[in-house]
Formats: sequence, structure tokens, C-alpha cells
Amino acid sequence: MGIYKRGGCELRPDGTCPKCGKKRTCGVYWYKFQWQGKLIRESAKTGNISVARKIEAAHRTRLAEGLVDIREKKPAPTFKEFCTDRIEPYAKPRPSWIWFRAGIRALEKYQTLANMPLNEIRGEHAAGFAAWRLTQEVVPGTINSSLRVLRRILRLASDWGVIETVPKIQLLEGETRRERVITADEEEKYLAKCTPLLKDVATVLFDTGLRPDELHRMQWPEVTWPTNGRRGFILITKGKSKAARRMIPMTPRVVAVLQERWRTQEKPQLGWVWPSETKSGHIDHSTTKKVHRKALTEAKLAPFVLYSARHTFLTRLGASGCDVWTLMRIAGHSSIQMSARYVHPAEATIDRAFAALTAKPQKVANPGRHKNGHSRKSRSLGGIAAKPHEYKGILVSAAGFEPATHALKGHCSTT
Repeated sequence: MGIYKRGGCELRPDGTCPKCGKKRTCGVYWYKFQWQGKLIRESAKTGNISVARKIEAAHRTRLAEGLVDIREKKPAPTFKEFCTDRIEPYAKPRPSWIWFRAGIRALEKYQTLANMPLNEIRGEHAAGFAAWRLTQEVVPGTINSSLRVLRRILRLASDWGVIETVPKIQLLEGETRRERVITADEEEKYLAKCTPLLKDVATVLFDTGLRPDELHRMQWPEVTWPTNGRRGFILITKGKSKAARRMIPMTPRVVAVLQERWRTQEKPQLGWVWPSETKSGHIDHSTTKKVHRKALTEAKLAPFVLYSARHTFLTRLGASGCDVWTLMRIAGHSSIQMSARYVHPAEATIDRAFAALTAKPQKVANPGRHKNGHSRKSRSLGGIAAKPHEYKGILVSAAGFEPATHALKGHCSTT
């Protein structure tokens, strides 16, 4: 209860928010309090906290004097209405739209949730959706992806002032992470059965570790060809986070693939690297979905998704001795913890690490001597005690030999 500030963005000169478009709803102070058992929550429409406190006090006074009535709030939209009217316009221009769309489609099939007002959705309804999906033999990982979309939508609704609080959404246990790493032999068999387009796509993914969405949106101005013995680079400008912006060096295989496509397209200076007759103008997940499955069947390989090429690349990069900071930068991750989820050391790599640990150490001359500029005599407390006049300049207190601790207090003298 009291004064608080929502948002934090700068308002336009006309008083509207550049994020949501509403007039003076973000970056300003709000107040809320209970009056006769009802929650009063209003915007002070000012960024000055002193003025906001006065507005709250005036509102309380008017209520007490009966000069104003408690205003009834607009009914909250249903989940389906909110997704259609607010979430789709917000998410469609963003790279995360595919993630939103898949989750919304699954959530809207659960009629109990789809037709429920946003302010009435609770954790138990999310649990009901999860239980309903389990009856359809859907794995926990897929269900959790939809629950994360639901959680994100509810948080946006709270940020936009549609609902008061966000319920806690509990994810299912037993979610298996993607840990499939394709071996070099499997990669060779797979590429041999791919169509020309899929082969080019998979080759670039295996050698760069790009996210499939990043590859789909590649444009020719973002490709820098090798010159004067220097490697070529691919510039990634957009991604899941700010860390996604990065430069990826090209291997000879990637250079060969892109140069062939460049020549086939008559050496364009602009445009998509992977054009296609889709709404976006470039290839997407649906372009390679069927031919990918066919290549796996013909190659007689255990199933994997194209995203596994990213895990494979980063695992190989980690095994090559790349330090974690460089690996994080190449992957476009915002934290080392995220990169750790993409590196899956093979048994042979772990075995070599243990072999190096248990290897016999080489003999070192004077193993007890450290190159610190002190002789054995100068480090001997016995030598100092026997001839204190020779060491008068270096004598220190008891606290100087070892940092004082609570255990030493009262037992050692520093005088």
C-alpha cells in the first residue's frame, strides 16, 4: 500500500508511453490503498513523488467526504482476447514470435484457460492445463515451454496494468534438456542424404553454431569475405538478447557454401542469403522440416533436430580448449551458466582429463625451494631465534606472520 513507481521509460511529449502507447501510464507514480474493503489503485500521472503523495491524500479526503464514488474497474479480457488484441501486435515484429505463437496455440486449445478472464487465472489453472496435456502423451519439456509463454503473457499483462498480480506458475519436473551431440561420422552420413538446400543450411549450422533463426535472417551485407589472408566473418545483428550481436568467423566450408550461393544469386549486394517464397521472404523452420526428417530416415540415424547442430558445434569448441569467456561470446550467450548447458563433453574427453590428472609428475630440481628471493636460513624461525640481532630489521609481531583470528585473541601478544 502507498506510493510506488511503475515502468521507468521516458514519456513522449504528448504524455504517451513509447512501449505500450497508453497515455501517462509508465514511468509515473501510482498509489493504492484499501477503502471500505475495496482496493483503490490509481495513477498519479506525475513523476514527482511529492505531488503524487498530495494526489493520494486528496483522493482519500474526497472519498471520506463522499465527494467521489469508488469507480468500478473495467472487466479484464479473457486470455484469448488479450492474446489476440495485445500480445500478437506486440510479439509479431520480434524474433520471439515463433515461441509465443507455439505456446499460445497450445494454451488456447484448453478452453478452461482460453475463456477465463486474466485476473482470475491462478496457478491451479496452469496445473490443470499441464495435466490435460499429459493425457495427450506430450513430454514435460513441451508442456513447460507453453507454461513459460503463459507466465510471460501474465507478466506483460501486469506491466501494462491489465491485472494486479501475477500468479506463480509451477513447471513440471522431469524435463529433459537437449543433449544430442552429432558425431563426425553421423554428420557425414546425414549430409550425404540431404537436399542441396538442407545440406548448405546444415553445413553452416555445424560450422558456426548459429541459432536456426539467426541463419534464416542472414543478409548479404552481414557477410564479410576473406581478404589478404584474413578470415571472413558473419555479423549477427539480432537475437534473443543483446549478447546475440556478435561476429562469427567462417570456416572454409562455410565460405564455399556462401560463395556458391552468392554466385548463383548473381552476386547481390543486398537481400536475403536464404530467400524463399514465404511471408517473411526467407526460409524458416517449415522450409526444412520435412526434408530433414527424410534425410534422417534415409541415413538411418537416431532422431535429432537442427538445433542440435548448435550444441554439437559448441561441444566441439569446448573440447578444442576454448576458454569459457570466448565460448560464451561466440555462442551469443549472456552468461557462462547458459553456455554450460550447451557443452556436453564426450567420454573420451573426460577420460583424457583424468589421464592428465593421474599422470606421473616430472622431477623438479630443489622441490622444496621456492623462487621467492628468500634463503632457507631467512625463512627459518629457529635461525631468527638463535641470532635475533641479525634479523632486527625484519622482526614483526605475531600478527604479522599470520592474519589474526578470533582463536588467537587473548593468547598472542603483539608487543
